[in-house]
Amino acid sequence: MIKFLDLQKTTALHGQEIQQAVSQVVSSGWYLQGLANQTFEQHFAQYIGTKHCVGVANGLDALIWIYRAYVEMGVMKPGDEVIVPANTYIASILALTENGLKPVLVEPRRDTLEIDPEQVEAAITSRTRSILIVHLYGRCAYTDRIGQLCQEHGLKLVEDNAQAHGCRHTDGRRTGSIGHASGHSFYPGKNLGALGDGGAVTTDDDELAACIRALANYGSQRKYVFKYKGRNSRLDEIQAAVLDVKLAYLDADNRQRQQIAAYYYDHLSHPLVELPVRLPDAQNVYHIFPILSPQRDKLQQYLTEKGVQTLIHYPIPPHKQECYREWNTLSLPVTERIHEEELSLPIGPAMTMDEAREVVEIINSWAL
Repeated sequence: MIKFLDLQKTTALHGQEIQQAVSQVVSSGWYLQGLANQTFEQHFAQYIGTKHCVGVANGLDALIWIYRAYVEMGVMKPGDEVIVPANTYIASILALTENGLKPVLVEPRRDTLEIDPEQVEAAITSRTRSILIVHLYGRCAYTDRIGQLCQEHGLKLVEDNAQAHGCRHTDGRRTGSIGHASGHSFYPGKNLGALGDGGAVTTDDDELAACIRALANYGSQRKYVFKYKGRNSRLDEIQAAVLDVKLAYLDADNRQRQQIAAYYYDHLSHPLVELPVRLPDAQNVYHIFPILSPQRDKLQQYLTEKGVQTLIHYPIPPHKQECYREWNTLSLPVTERIHEEELSLPIGPAMTMDEAREVVEIINSWAL
């Protein structure tokens, strides 16, 4: 069996250092908001290229707190519009509705699978306050045109960087440092994954960072003094210690993903398999390797029978989910087609080139 992502082998790559880091936290007797958090936040901010990193409980909370802070600061108010990709994991949208903001769903380009800058421009109204870009699948979604639109209209650019740790824009900036603020997820399967839930916000904005740190700590900036109606959303010391170990290897782990992806691009050849446009390695860290096929379900069944594990990202688009039933009648044909045809192939830092070759041989031999 070729697993989609072998987390046991991935963890074992740096297992001894991880165990040592966890043991140090356990022995310290300090399990929240201690030295491990401070160290990781400093290192991750330096890595991303921002002044601030605020550790939080998970990636969804990271996005929620960014927009909640903007509301608390008076930058936005409930009812304001935020442009967001229609093709995304639902967390991107939940963060907006959680804060009473109105998501404006914009279609992606089929060749890139990322939000279409031309349609972004058409979606801007007098009520638009922000553009939320999502670096989906590990691909850089930022374009210079999106940056120009934010400047022209005075919009906050927020990045959902949950799937793109280590990715760069063409100008060399890492995703997570391009916008006014960025939310990160450290879910175990991410390129930088914890051994449980975890998340962070990165930003250069001093006021925003201070507000988010308070909101995620019950709304408190000083013990037993509460400025905001916050919640408990903190990155624990053990996860921070694990992440700090893995951060040192992130670029090397991403290079292994890129080598596997390059083999896929160079050798996958089947009339019923379509690959998104290939980006330079720096602009794609391949959290997921998506392919498109009009016979997706049959292909997945065939791969399963051949011992290749795949996943679908994602089977139901946000606007067709029951929780957003008010959108169920929307027609977003590009998004819908992507969700009907997308299939994610195995990829990860512990995957071998022999396994990649086997996946390619099996797909290229697929006969309907």
